[in-house]
Amino acid sequence: MSLLASSLGKKYIMALSGLVLSLFVLGHMLGNLQVFGDPYLINAYGYKLQHLPYGLLWIIRLFLLACVLAHIWAAITLKIQNKKARPEEYEQKATVQASLASRTMIMSGLIILLFLIFHLLHYTVRAVPGHEYNQAIVTNDGTEYPAEVILIKNGKPMVDSYGKPLQVHNLHDMMVAGFSYPLISLFYVVATYLLCMHLSHGVSSMFQSVGLRNETWRYRLDIIGKIYGWVLFLGYASIPISIWLGVVKATV
Repeated sequence: MSLLASSLGKKYIMALSGLVLSLFVLGHMLGNLQVFGDPYLINAYGYKLQHLPYGLLWIIRLFLLACVLAHIWAAITLKIQNKKARPEEYEQKATVQASLASRTMIMSGLIILLFLIFHLLHYTVRAVPGHEYNQAIVTNDGTEYPAEVILIKNGKPMVDSYGKPLQVHNLHDMMVAGFSYPLISLFYVVATYLLCMHLSHGVSSMFQSVGLRNETWRYRLDIIGKIYGWVLFLGYASIPISIWLGVVKATV
């Protein structure tokens, strides 16, 4: 317990929780990029996630929630401790040398938290007014698509264990409908930019938190962090932009 209460313990918690969340963000992006392929891919992906055995999906969700809360707690408490420990003049000098990402970690983190809540309400809970996607999926121009479709692979319908056509949630068209609204697409692009800027600094500083970043590797890790952040941003931003521009369309 004394380690967890110390600054070193909080840095370990922040680094480890950040690692888990960074890997999740990468995996989540790779899963969502399937929207560019055949609708079967993203619909089957969503179906498999929803039907993980023995409540495994909820275990994963609770674990990720615990990582988010631990990361926020460690970040805020470390910020408070650092403010108390550092003289004002020293803090001003350090701010001049710090990058924009490092100076705005707390602020970008809070905005990302708000985005995460909206994202869960939008696509997971489906509680955003006009975007419930329960009976029908409605795009920005008023076109309606079914909320559930038969899962079709290579032109053939998939069947369940009883031999009946497999009905799945129409995740492909739900994503198309959601991002057909320009303001929602813009919000996602801005939020994912902040997320990736946050991660670009976090990936590098994570190694420093656990004492694995020296002067030799500082520059290299900073570059790796920036590349990682930009890859994530381009991957995530490509989805709403492509849908908004009509590159990815709803199924007919």
